[in-house]
Amino acid sequence: MTRRHWAVNIRKFLPAFRDLGRLVAAGSLDPAAAGLLRDAMVAGRSVLVSGATHAGKTTLLGALIAACPDEHRIVTVEETFELAVGAPDIVSLQGRQPSLEGTGEVTLRRLVKEALRMRPDRLVVGEVRDAEALDLLLALNTGVPGAATIHANSAREALGKLAALPLLAGRNIDSAFVLPAVAASVDLVAHCERDASGARRVVEIVAPTGVEGGAVVARTLYRAGAA
Repeated sequence: MTRRHWAVNIRKFLPAFRDLGRLVAAGSLDPAAAGLLRDAMVAGRSVLVSGATHAGKTTLLGALIAACPDEHRIVTVEETFELAVGAPDIVSLQGRQPSLEGTGEVTLRRLVKEALRMRPDRLVVGEVRDAEALDLLLALNTGVPGAATIHANSAREALGKLAALPLLAGRNIDSAFVLPAVAASVDLVAHCERDASGARRVVEIVAPTGVEGGAVVARTLYRAGAA
């Protein structure tokens, strides 16, 4: 409810930027970074896309899905359908809010579990923001490659957040399990930023290398502007 008038939010995802090549042509992605991400998707690695609101995370995630081999069965899980991608074999699942009576809710946690019954070659979660992070980690640790977006200020902060969100699932979950799981199951983190002019681009790609000092550590594979 707004105070004085109606407010309508319209999210537009342009079809012109639905593959990595077009993002490179638009200047949002360096060719070297595109090559890293494309090879990761073809090889069945798990990729996390991080960034602030409106930094281009969903657009990049859609382009990553488009880079998957045609024979891959892709299952997407979203709160609201936003991933407008075309693939020969794709199943798109959407959550549902509870009714006024408090019934009928379909959570992302439930959808992630159901997705695993659909023989996915890649599991895609539109945005990880709550306890469904635990179910995603469990899925990745069973050998199912994944891709997802997460709000964070840097690629390394995204790893820390992904390690913290599963703790919301219950008291029996602790960092002793979560930290090694994140380090072992996430192969790459691509971080997106939007500058003052409104241009969006991928500024960093890191790869987790293990756990040190109670945190997931990573090495930088690509940084925008680096020699």
